[in-house]
Amino acid sequence: MGIGISEVSLDVKREPLARPFGFKGGQFTEKWLATVRLRSFNGHEASGVGGFAILWSDPVVFHRHTEVGGNLIMAAMLEKALTLARGRQFETPLDLLDGIVEPVHEYGRAISGNPDLRRTFTLNSLVALDNAAWLLCARERGIASLDGLIPAEFRSALSYRNRLVAVTPAVTYGTPLEEVLALARSGCFVFKVKLGAPGSPEEMLASDAARIAALHRALEGFSTPHTVDGRLRYYLDANGRYPHPDLVRRLVEHARSIGMLEQILVLEEPFDEGLEFSVGDLGVRVAADESLHSHEDIERKVRLGYRALALKPAGKTLSVTLRMAREALRLGVPCLVADSGCPPVLVDWNRNVAARLAPFPGLKTGLLESNGPQHYARWQQLIREHPCYGKRWLESVNGLFEFDDDYFRSGGGVFDTG
Repeated sequence: MGIGISEVSLDVKREPLARPFGFKGGQFTEKWLATVRLRSFNGHEASGVGGFAILWSDPVVFHRHTEVGGNLIMAAMLEKALTLARGRQFETPLDLLDGIVEPVHEYGRAISGNPDLRRTFTLNSLVALDNAAWLLCARERGIASLDGLIPAEFRSALSYRNRLVAVTPAVTYGTPLEEVLALARSGCFVFKVKLGAPGSPEEMLASDAARIAALHRALEGFSTPHTVDGRLRYYLDANGRYPHPDLVRRLVEHARSIGMLEQILVLEEPFDEGLEFSVGDLGVRVAADESLHSHEDIERKVRLGYRALALKPAGKTLSVTLRMAREALRLGVPCLVADSGCPPVLVDWNRNVAARLAPFPGLKTGLLESNGPQHYARWQQLIREHPCYGKRWLESVNGLFEFDDDYFRSGGGVFDTG
């Protein structure tokens, strides 16, 4: 039976960061968090949280507007989505998303002044609505577990049960080496390194090469029982900044020359999504992230040599993530889960997916980028405000999230926060 939306509401909160978050040649100073509340025709209510990631989802919008202006555009797109959702009926949240994504995208193109607005920007604006729709579906149908909520056709893609998931902190342009060392001493063994430093392509390459060399020198004495060879791993994220494969090959050769290459777990998004280069001969496993807008993009990326996918429930909606995970399973492509600067109540959505994916090649654990403790000025207060404060899975220990049977039964807090 369809679920009808009778009332909608929206609230936005601006959460300060501890320091500017730098990548993709820019930086931002705060995270805008949206809360959407839905009421059904039957009187059930649910709320969902989403975080706006302007620079990640469309650098053109970010650089064309002020930091506040970019966030206002995304907030306006979410408001537009809510006006379209009010009065609408749906069987699953995937149906709801399918019915509104195109008009919201067209609206975003108009108000942003960017006719080539990236579809990822639109999906990012819809996360809070999608999360609220999934929880409203659970309320309407009396479902109390995430496994019961996921439609049957997607369950095989999320059937694994990781007891341990590696927490991958983000090392941005401004992250001090001492902080990286402290993370390694605390047990972190996979580091997401933001490449694509500001400047010309040659300046960028020189800065990136110097950065990875400094990081490798600092971390080469550490070991871990959670990788197949006992060595730490690097997750390099170029965020689409490299203009040509030759520059990437030079970076990879530099990594080889300093003894780092075998520890590179994956290189994410080396090229802008408009550049269709083959990546199968770059010498590293290459992953697609923000250039994936739907499950239909995955087979094309695999033909180009991509051998990993970054899934982003909190960046592109759970609905899109389910379809991508199913397609990745069909094609035999391993997946990881990446953060979008999530606060605690939003990390839950990422954790649930990461806990249900098979271990990433080279690791004995699942893999989840989660960088909130590094970047939110009020992280500890946000943790204390979480309705599941005190649960063992809410914060990492020794670089790992640990999950037990209760976590998988309960959905790890998702149903408590909506």
